[in-house]
Amino acid sequence: MAWKWYDSKIIKIEDATFNTKRFWVELPNEENLDFKAGQFVTMDLPIAEKRLKRWRSYSIANAPHEDKLLEFCIVKLDGGAATEYLFNEAEIGTPIKFKGPSGTFTLPEKIEKDLVLICTGTGIAPFRSMLWDILNSEKAHKKIHLIFGTRLQKGVLYEDELKKLEKAMPGFSYSIALSRADELPEDAHYHKGYVHPIYLKDYKEVRPDLDFYICGWSNMIDDAVANLIVELGYDKSQVHYELYG
Repeated sequence: MAWKWYDSKIIKIEDATFNTKRFWVELPNEENLDFKAGQFVTMDLPIAEKRLKRWRSYSIANAPHEDKLLEFCIVKLDGGAATEYLFNEAEIGTPIKFKGPSGTFTLPEKIEKDLVLICTGTGIAPFRSMLWDILNSEKAHKKIHLIFGTRLQKGVLYEDELKKLEKAMPGFSYSIALSRADELPEDAHYHKGYVHPIYLKDYKEVRPDLDFYICGWSNMIDDAVANLIVELGYDKSQVHYELYG
């Protein structure tokens, strides 16, 4: 399928954490991007001569139908040509060419099961899009539990929004796992260690009315899929994932 290419420009850049930035791009007035929460676009960045070496895919972090703005939450990778460009050269007004939207990591139109969303780092981006889409569109849903993992508290993304969502969205809760923290904040949402012990404890009793969505680095996804399907015994149709890196 030949995807449509869009021309946009950066209109805002903001530090999200010590190694992560939020980028907002705006489409021209005559353009509009119809996408589903959870999808991604592929940017063509001026970092190499061959096109395949210039392409990088990033999940859309905002909900659909938010004017002509798209938000991306991007972590800086040491030696990564794309993030070196975005973090050190890109600025307000920099043009960004991208194609898409792409991807099938989306929720069903009718949410009939409880959802457990497991992510690490910027893998939270598609889930942020999904959660705000559910809230904004007043979509009927069951319980939703977001489990977010990072190394240190200074690496937590969108925490203020998670607090707002917990108050505004019936049935929504979240847990934050810190794998390298010596001490935890006095907050019931925080757990010491990785994301895996949280869902292994909370969902050890296999239920047919539950779906898992997982997004993050491949090692985390491999472990989570094995834990859910092999160790706990969930059906593979209940486990959905999107990897990056």
